[in-house]
Amino acid sequence: MTRSETYPLRRRQVVESLLADRGDLLVVAGLGAPCWDVTAAGDHALTFPLWGAMGSAAMIGLGLALAQPARRVLVITGDGEMLMGLGGLATIAVQAPENLAIAVLDNERYGETGMQATHTAFGVDLAAVAAAAGLPVTGTVGDDAGLGAAVAKLRGAQGPVFFTIKVRAEELPLALPPRDGVHLKNRFRRALLGEKEAV
Repeated sequence: MTRSETYPLRRRQVVESLLADRGDLLVVAGLGAPCWDVTAAGDHALTFPLWGAMGSAAMIGLGLALAQPARRVLVITGDGEMLMGLGGLATIAVQAPENLAIAVLDNERYGETGMQATHTAFGVDLAAVAAAAGLPVTGTVGDDAGLGAAVAKLRGAQGPVFFTIKVRAEELPLALPPRDGVHLKNRFRRALLGEKEAV
């Protein structure tokens, strides 16, 4: 049994906590397990699930936060996806959107390709990378005692906010969002801007 298989926090319960009473929160779900976790918590028109674009979740969140400065934007992604987009943290720090928060569900595994160990299993500290890039609110959470405070900051602190949340490595039943990218884009735009769906 690996260390991450014993972590007390379970990803689906963490995501439920992140999205409880979400109101008009804008959510970007990184590809793979974070998409399934967010969908399991309840499919929502103001969630933009990524079926691809590995490494881009935080940057999509940045663009959305800059375009909608009056709305809170929460990116929920995984450690493998975030490792592929580390350079984006520097851009996020420079742009410094106060309404952007990033939650990384870190199970130390590449869940979509066979549960191989990611760099975080060998000590790479994503929250420390975010802090070094210049994000003002960062941290790592590994238990229920710290989760509540982290959720409060992710949902309300002046950002950009970045938390690594250590979750158990486990394979869970899929909860798939719609697969049609055009539909997802149009649904999100309509919910956000009130525009009619493009033909």
